[in-house]
Amino acid sequence: MTAPLSFALLGPVRAWRGGSEIDLGTRQQRLLLALLLARAGGVVSVAELVDLLWASDPPPSAVNVVHRHVGMLRRRFEPDLPTRAAGSVLVRDGAGYRLRIDPESLDLLRFRRLVAEAGAGPDERAVARYREALALWRDRCAAGLHAEGRAHPEFVAVDGERLAAVRAAADAALRAGRVDAVLPALRRAAEDEPLDEALRARLLLALAAAGRPGEALAAYADIAHRLADELGIQPGRELRAARDLLGRDAPAGGGTPTAAAVRPEPRVPPGGSWPSGRGVPPGGSWPPGPAWVPPSHVEAPAQLPADHPYFTGRRAVVAAAERLLAGDGRISALAIDGMAGVGKTALAVHLAHRLAARYPDGQLHADLRGFGPGDPVMTPTEALRGFLWSLGVPPAAIPAELHAQAGLYRSILAGRQVLILLDNCRDGEQIRHLLPGTGGSLVIATSRRRITALAGAQPLHLDLLTGAEARDLLSRWLGGAATAHPAAVDEIIARCGRLPLALALVATRGVGRPGLSLPAVAGELAEADGRLTGFGEARADLAAAFSWSYRVLTPGAARLFRLLALHPAGEVSADAAAALAGLPVRATRGLLAELAAQRLIEPAAGRWRMHDLLRAYALELGEEQDDAAGRAAAVERLHDHRRLGGDGSDPRPAGPAPSASDAAPAGTASEADPQYR
Repeated sequence: MTAPLSFALLGPVRAWRGGSEIDLGTRQQRLLLALLLARAGGVVSVAELVDLLWASDPPPSAVNVVHRHVGMLRRRFEPDLPTRAAGSVLVRDGAGYRLRIDPESLDLLRFRRLVAEAGAGPDERAVARYREALALWRDRCAAGLHAEGRAHPEFVAVDGERLAAVRAAADAALRAGRVDAVLPALRRAAEDEPLDEALRARLLLALAAAGRPGEALAAYADIAHRLADELGIQPGRELRAARDLLGRDAPAGGGTPTAAAVRPEPRVPPGGSWPSGRGVPPGGSWPPGPAWVPPSHVEAPAQLPADHPYFTGRRAVVAAAERLLAGDGRISALAIDGMAGVGKTALAVHLAHRLAARYPDGQLHADLRGFGPGDPVMTPTEALRGFLWSLGVPPAAIPAELHAQAGLYRSILAGRQVLILLDNCRDGEQIRHLLPGTGGSLVIATSRRRITALAGAQPLHLDLLTGAEARDLLSRWLGGAATAHPAAVDEIIARCGRLPLALALVATRGVGRPGLSLPAVAGELAEADGRLTGFGEARADLAAAFSWSYRVLTPGAARLFRLLALHPAGEVSADAAAALAGLPVRATRGLLAELAAQRLIEPAAGRWRMHDLLRAYALELGEEQDDAAGRAAAVERLHDHRRLGGDGSDPRPAGPAPSASDAAPAGTASEADPQYR
């Protein structure tokens, strides 16, 4: 019988078989394993692993290297595994990999179980559980694997769980009068996060409760100096209140002031004026001296775009979002993902307006330009400067360095309830510094990529409209014309593939040309036989919208995207895609994963599906960029693959090879209206 495996992530990554430690190989193999462990049994896509191992400029062999590392790890976990066998521990799942692990075999899952037990019990028991949970930590998550001093967002999120547990442990210990039980863990956490005011406030109280008031005052002086030197701010009320409590007599019964007595307040940003009435001190620098007078009131920002006048449907997604927010106080962000034109922005804006009343301290909004025409992607620094200005910080007071800006931003939001709409995100790394730390604020983010590796973020996938929702959308746009021509409406919905943006463009075209009847619009789409030309003057807008996802592809993935349009069916297997591309199946799977990450294809029961409108776009690209001989050779390879029995589930029987011009799709859509990104 094989000895059980166990894994450690809360510190350097380690693994054991029984009592013997396993050599995990190279840094890249350990890093790959670390992300799989951080996902705790969840799937990690090949594209994510490529991004993890090569932050920029991955080599052409990157996907093959990932597969090779996976094979090496499999044999380390299961030494008797035959060559190329999948094994039972590190398994393939769709376009990625996952670990099959017992909850008690991974320190991260044991930590989470103990923290959950602590939160459900009385303080005495909670202190014991928190102490046991925090003892599992040997260092930062995946310590020693961070390139250039930057940790992967998934590892940062796990570290955030530790800090939240330390704060909760300190509160329970202060209430129970057992600070000695958690003081070592509290010290280590405060050393690791020297600018975390919530941790430092609890450290002051714990030191005082342990009979060390002098050390507590020294700790206050240290963080006050750091805040002024690195962030240009003074200690907030939580820290000041903890300091003030140090000199008070202990309450009757031998207790000590508790963390519950220290109430954080909204951090008023430096948006007030000095006695001179100017927005900056006389010397033009910040932080100010004692003469600075903070403002008594900062106007709450109200930056939400207008709700879309024809928004309809999405009741299930809206209800799911509201249930998530009502049921789990740990959720601080909703990350909406989906293909181009599916209506992510429209939903995010609509949802933000529904939730705005819950966030009385205002709403912030930024288009992060993750996918778009000419403008460069917005950097986190650019976004933070805009938000800090909106929150009342004068330009002269905004730090130049990203981490200092993020620290000031989080300090301001710590005691507020603000709704933050981050539209059109490139990826999780772009918005990591834009998430609030503590407090009651909420982020709603949209992206064509799925964002999962962020603490407190809950992904929400947005699919196509249902048939009923699509009809309702056209009825709102077109009024009586839609009611009078139901057959034309059904034809338009079919040709648009139920994509909101395409429907909106067709409706706009119908409204803008009164002489063009709805049956005529439907007829033009049908006559185009799946080409973008059926959308008339909107064709350029449609092509531009899809191009924003296409342009970020590697050359190999872009070529495969164009070739997939030659497949005669709506779904394709990895084997058939490899035949089209003339590549090994393993390399093709990596390219398919890249296309899926950009939402240019979607998984479908072990196969891959491309929306008809994207297929139309890919076909036009292929005709423009690939020579006819190369396209014909791809079709011939596919024909040979099917004739030899491959991809037997494809719907068409073997027969004469289809020509490249025969492989036409249906319809297409774009994003001229940014509400439908």
